Amino acid sequence: MRDVIVVGAGPAGSAVARHLAGSGLDVLVLEKSSFPREKVCGDGLTPRAVDELRALGVDLTGPGWFPNKGIRLVGAGRRLEIAWPDGPGLTRTRAGLDELLARHAAAAGATLWEDTKVIGPVHADGRVTGVRTAGGVEHARVVIAADGASSRLSVALGVRARRDRPIGIAGRRYYRSPRHDDDHLEIWLDLAPAGYGWVFGMGDGTCNVGVALLRGEHPDYHGLLARWLATLPRDWGFTEDGATGPLRGAALPMGFSRQPHYLPGLLLVGDSGGMVNPSNGEGIAYALEAARIAAEVVAKASSAPVPERVLRTYPAALKRANGGPFTLGRAFTRAIDDPRVMRVATRQGLSHPWLMRFALKVVGGLPAAARPTAADRLADALTRLTPAS
Repeated sequence: MRDVIVVGAGPAGSAVARHLAGSGLDVLVLEKSSFPREKVCGDGLTPRAVDELRALGVDLTGPGWFPNKGIRLVGAGRRLEIAWPDGPGLTRTRAGLDELLARHAAAAGATLWEDTKVIGPVHADGRVTGVRTAGGVEHARVVIAADGASSRLSVALGVRARRDRPIGIAGRRYYRSPRHDDDHLEIWLDLAPAGYGWVFGMGDGTCNVGVALLRGEHPDYHGLLARWLATLPRDWGFTEDGATGPLRGAALPMGFSRQPHYLPGLLLVGDSGGMVNPSNGEGIAYALEAARIAAEVVAKASSAPVPERVLRTYPAALKRANGGPFTLGRAFTRAIDDPRVMRVATRQGLSHPWLMRFALKVVGGLPAAARPTAADRLADALTRLTPAS
């Protein structure tokens, strides 16, 4: 029997496997695909995500990484650049990032099985004790579901997405572009009710260009992207001739949309637990944070007299970390679903840089500087005092 089985080798799964293997536990990672493989993402890594990658011991200086200084917000005829408080953000393709993190976990001692599809959970005595694959049954003391937005493992256990939580949908495409070396992550606001676009330079001759919007009955990210790109300068290269591949889309499960995050023997990490920030669509940083929290809980439980008592603390630990910001983010998405509110918020925010910085700290997870200002402290207090749910 293994100590831990991790289902899914995306950022969340590989990160939790790396942490746990580093703690000396016997970890098996099951990935349904083989690397490298495509994943839909904006490819932007905020300093929040970069800090988590450093904690994993990832080398951030090699090929494939491209640094950026901050974000550039565009809307209502205005532009506003906001520098990252301490240290750069990065971009890296998800195809590259996911493989790197999976190999990093394996190098730390985790066992990685690619092309291994998990069919369902295995139960004994009222708890999850393993998983069933096409090749047989694998047992473990703890199973971690890091199998993405659809999370078939969670669904098989009756844990379904909450209808009262927002869910977004995003589409992205790569283009050859002279803007590939832009040193800011560029966000275009107010493209649609509760929708935005992005241009992220990859530093390799291409840009990751995409749109995201809250998913209503008929979410048309294809049309939104086409209409937006038609308004941009052609010499940026965001045309059919400049595309290097097809437009791909994916769901964004937001604001702890799938709960509970713990069932006896099973923890949910990353998109499987709806750990995307509702206000900005950022998921990787929160997935990496959840992976670290899950690993701390599981490692502590492995040596506890009553492991179950420790494992049950995982949901509360998650909510202490991000419950407040996610609650505020859900309120934010409800407000901007009204296009009039979105227009006013964009115009006022981009006209008052201090207000936009404060808003980004409260709902967008913008990290505070090493020397926090009074506004930083106020934003931190507000998120701490907001009830998590």
